[in-house]
Amino acid sequence: MKNRIKLVLAACCFATTTLSHAQGDIMVENEKTPYDTYIAPKDKEVKENLSKWQDYKFGVLIHMGLYSQLGICESWGLAPEDWVTRNGYDDYDSFASDYRGARFSLNPTNLDSEKWAKMFKNAGAKYLIFTSKHHDGFCMYDSKFTDFKITNPNLPSSKNKNPDVLKNVLDASRKEGLSVGIYFSKPDWTSQDFWWKYYPPKDRNPNYDIKAYPEKWQSFVKYTQNQLDELTSNYGKVDILWLDGGWVRPVSTVKENEGKKGRQNLDINMKLIAETARKKQPGLIVVDRWVPGEYEDYLTPERKVLEKPIPVPWESCVTLGNDWGWVPNDKYKSGTEVIQLLTGIVAKGGNLLLGVGPDGKGDFEPKIQQTLAEVGKWLDINGEAIYATRPIAPYSEGNLYYTSKGEKTVFGIYLPTATEKEIPSQIVIKNNLKGKLNVTLLANKQKLSYKSVNGGISVTIPNSLKAELAKQGGVSIKVSAQ
Repeated sequence: MKNRIKLVLAACCFATTTLSHAQGDIMVENEKTPYDTYIAPKDKEVKENLSKWQDYKFGVLIHMGLYSQLGICESWGLAPEDWVTRNGYDDYDSFASDYRGARFSLNPTNLDSEKWAKMFKNAGAKYLIFTSKHHDGFCMYDSKFTDFKITNPNLPSSKNKNPDVLKNVLDASRKEGLSVGIYFSKPDWTSQDFWWKYYPPKDRNPNYDIKAYPEKWQSFVKYTQNQLDELTSNYGKVDILWLDGGWVRPVSTVKENEGKKGRQNLDINMKLIAETARKKQPGLIVVDRWVPGEYEDYLTPERKVLEKPIPVPWESCVTLGNDWGWVPNDKYKSGTEVIQLLTGIVAKGGNLLLGVGPDGKGDFEPKIQQTLAEVGKWLDINGEAIYATRPIAPYSEGNLYYTSKGEKTVFGIYLPTATEKEIPSQIVIKNNLKGKLNVTLLANKQKLSYKSVNGGISVTIPNSLKAELAKQGGVSIKVSAQ
């Protein structure tokens, strides 16, 4: 095998436009968000869990797999599509062989799930989602339905004390009080019933006509259902089933302008999957990403921040670096960038799911640990303005973002720019609160003076604090009515 497989993936590592100090390299979604197709769950327990989830505000998504050993952009190099460039390779088959061969070297001997869980809890995350299987089909858990898994007795990883990585991580996370979810890719680029060796793969879809070979497709459907059943049966309490690979979907859910003509009907019977899972996991939140209908319990814009609040649950999934998994020499966001990203999302009613990945040994880069620690330190002090809040008009104005709790509390969160030496002496916080107000700086619990202005109050920041507060990721001011 080559020392390292290198890929240049234009669609994986997005080059995005800087739009504001708070969003950095994240795109603001200006197009109409397709929430008009959202169908709210009817199940009482699902609705209750979804409400709890909306209060969490901050979670982490861990990508780990063969790509972690190789240090490349997930499994997309296997996709035989024009946008993929495989540096160092002259032919697809050699790359695919080397990629899948990484299973013989992947061995996360340094993985300490308890240390992971404490790190994410201390970062202020309230939920964790772990990748059980990416599009390549390699399972990070002990699936009974394939040998292409980390627990395969012929692989070095199987000799570890806890070879079932998914179980290890979920168990440790629950012990730290985190809600847990399972990421699962619906397509499987190693399954013979998805990419049949009789034909070469031609894109991300099945490489055969499923109408001509219906029994083969049904075998894949059953395989998928079996894997999802074992994941929701054998891994303790699961709060979220997070399904990726949205092109595997009923053709009836595809609009005419989305390439419906000629598309295969990749229906895996989500109704049966959801019903079966919820018998064992009552209240399970199911996120069939980008497939409009009753199995998309919340929306998941990727690397995007919505322009304004929408009347349905949503979560921005955003990478800490440029990739979802670990790649060498990646550029990671600072603690301040994450704090400001989180604030901008929460002010519009969403959650932030931050994507991070360990290397093949199970270690997280020091910079990742540092950023998470900075975010956690800020949330320890300012979490009251983030967790269990709801959006309130005007949501944001310039550097100031708003959240609220109930009818008597409004938070103004001022986000200093990188060049700001001092924050302003006066910060105007718009609100409709009645009666006597208490105004508190969360950073030190100090009471602040204010005066009424049209539509709100003008809060005075003491001169002695302005320079120090400018160094913070965000300055939270609590306004509450007695």
